[in-house]
Amino acid sequence: MSEFAIQISNLKKSYKNVHALNGVNVNISDGEFFGLLGPNGAGKTTTINILTGLVFKDSGNCLVFGKDTVVDYRETRSKIGIAAQELSLDWFFSIEKLLYFQAGYYGINRIDAKSKIDELLNKLGLEKKKDSKLRQLSGGMKRRFQIAKALVHDPDILILDEPTAGVDVELRHELWNYLRELHSKGKTILLTTHYIEEAELLCENVSIIDEGKILKEGSPKQLTEELGKSGVTVQLSKNTNINNLKISSLDQEYTVEDSRVHFSVKNPELAIPKIIQELSSKDIAIYSIKTETSSLEDVFLNLTGKSINE
Repeated sequence: MSEFAIQISNLKKSYKNVHALNGVNVNISDGEFFGLLGPNGAGKTTTINILTGLVFKDSGNCLVFGKDTVVDYRETRSKIGIAAQELSLDWFFSIEKLLYFQAGYYGINRIDAKSKIDELLNKLGLEKKKDSKLRQLSGGMKRRFQIAKALVHDPDILILDEPTAGVDVELRHELWNYLRELHSKGKTILLTTHYIEEAELLCENVSIIDEGKILKEGSPKQLTEELGKSGVTVQLSKNTNINNLKISSLDQEYTVEDSRVHFSVKNPELAIPKIIQELSSKDIAIYSIKTETSSLEDVFLNLTGKSINE
């Protein structure tokens, strides 16, 4: 079996004159928690739909554990569970029956499916709602059901397309904990999200996509250190003479404004002791120190020039 759960190479897709995907490349290791971040219309859902066989590609390749998603479509689709943004189910059956139907699509009989369905209903807080119709559920409960449906055949890969959009804070944190648990057990998870915090907390690596192209890929920490604008601002005592201040022994760039000195650093916490030592050696009195740490959202804004919700 391939070391990669998902390999996407030079993937292209156009709708008339609109280039939805323009050469997307993504590799996701087996057991990795991976985030695909981008504003509306960036190409996230199109990528997922091609990967799962819902949309035809123009060119490029998609492999799942080394198998082509077109040539070996039965095998590759059996390894993926997807919790899509939109609900497309029969509204007249109970959610428990719908889960049994979903298991049946993957060749799992009712007896074998029962333990998994009972586990998912309990784990996702749906046990008391199992006899309810889908239209009777709240938005948050529908999101939980989508995840249960994606997991009913115990796939190796779980794809989550905006899983916590529109849900309350409490439910969001409950889902985060459950996803962490799944990941700890070796499940490969591909997440698209509008919540940068979600990607920072959950994902080992992310790709930032915009206008059908991957702009940057790496761990949230790596990207914020490389592309962010973290720093340390030192407020000096008012009677300190900072004219012609020179701090040559520090590697960091710095600017002086009024009685403040701002250092541009990648790791503010690690830089503080050196900064204090250097200023103290020059008999410069420090009034206060403030750190400014970049977030993945800052990186996103720098790369795309837009908010993730645009």
